[in-house]
Amino acid sequence: MLADALEHLVRGVVDNPDDVVVRDKQLRRGSVLEVRVHPDDLGKVIGRGGRTATAFRTVISALAGNSGARIDFVDVDRPGRR
Repeated sequence: MLADALEHLVRGVVDNPDDVVVRDKQLRRGSVLEVRVHPDDLGKVIGRGGRTATAFRTVISALAGNSGARIDFVDVDRPGRR
């Protein structure tokens, strides 16, 4: 549910919504939502001074409640991260 909500929010901000992929990874320290976007959209997703990324994190943490979730933003063309 959190991954779907985050994907919907991110698709509304970017110019290339078809390149948005959100994966929910379960790690020892908890859940991590990995957001992959087109390289041209990475700045839009992070925002000036990280404000947009902080807003995404705030909304998702409110939805997650006590379970919590971390969000990592990755551009799709970054080598070694596929």
